[in-house]
Parts: sequence; structure tokens; C-alpha cells
Amino acid sequence: MTSQKSFTSSKPFEIRWHGRGGQGAITAAKIVAQAAYLDGYRGVTAAPFFGAERRGAPVSASTRISREPVLVVSQVEAPDVVVVLDHTLLRYQEVTEGLLRGGWLVVNSWRKPGELGIKGGFNIATADATGVCRELGLIVAGLTVVNTAILGALLRATAIVGMQNVENVIRERFSNGGAGINVEAIRKTFGITRLQVLRE
Repeated sequence: MTSQKSFTSSKPFEIRWHGRGGQGAITAAKIVAQAAYLDGYRGVTAAPFFGAERRGAPVSASTRISREPVLVVSQVEAPDVVVVLDHTLLRYQEVTEGLLRGGWLVVNSWRKPGELGIKGGFNIATADATGVCRELGLIVAGLTVVNTAILGALLRATAIVGMQNVENVIRERFSNGGAGINVEAIRKTFGITRLQVLRE
């Protein structure tokens, strides 16, 4: 199921990212913004919300995408999508706060969407991005880095940007070896993503 708001609305398509320091939430926000620019969006922004990223501490970031220039720089309060890189953060109410009805909650979890115990007027996508990254060896200083893998789940749920342009950004940001393994992580996570679509 693809959200059509990004293509038809004058309101920017807004994504809020929640993770822990070291997982790469801020980098993921920037990758999607850059891929959207390559897709032809005129307005793209990506920024952290709460100061510097600290290893292990909760962090959040935002991405805004629009067909028109984006002039808004405030915190995202009513996101179209919330991406959660660490499922343990779901215990905090503010993670899903403001998520628009019909939007997407994308969670890095081995559980099926219905097993998360989360109720709301939104769709849910889950994928074991951590498992994929461990399988591929995407571990830095003992920490599994899931920021690229979770992009596969985001693309599966929303198709907000094209896979090819995401891969182009990855290949630009990483060395040849690093690019290949990150692209593989995205593709694998895309393939295992499970969707629960809201029934009106």
C-alpha cells in the first residue's frame, strides 16, 4: 500500500525517526531526503530533533519531502510515517504521538505487526532489520547498525522514494564494499517486511 499524500498534497510528507545513539537514525533521515531529491522532489530537509546523537540514548530525527520548496524547520508533530529503529522505544508514548490516521508505523522487530500490541488509526509494518544486519555482519564497535536495512521496510510500506535512488545514495555515501552490503541489507529487509493495513 502506497501513501498518495506525497504526490498530491501541498503539505510536505513528514517522517519522524526514533532510534538510539549509534544506530544511525539521523543518517537514515538524510539518505531518504537525498534519495527524494534524486526522485525529483524540490523540497527536502533532514535534521535531528534533540541535540547531538549519544550512543545508546534515545534520539530522533525528521525528514520532510515535498514537490515544492520546504520552508518549515520546526519539529514534526503530525508525521505521515514514524520509523522505529529499536522496538524497545515503543514503550514511550511520544514515539507514536501525532501519527496521522492512515499513516505508517514502521518498526524494526521480529514480531508480526499484530503482535506488537499497538492500537491506533494507522498501518503497521515490521521487519527484523537487526537479524538481517547480524546475518550480513553490519556491526560497528559491537553495535548492530540497522539504519540502512530499515529503509527496506520503509520503502515496502510507502514507496515514497524509488529503490534505485536509495541505492544510488548508498553507493555515493559508502565505499564499494560497504555500499554492496548495505544495499543487500535494504533489499533483504524489503523482502521480509510484514504489513498490517488499517481497515476502515
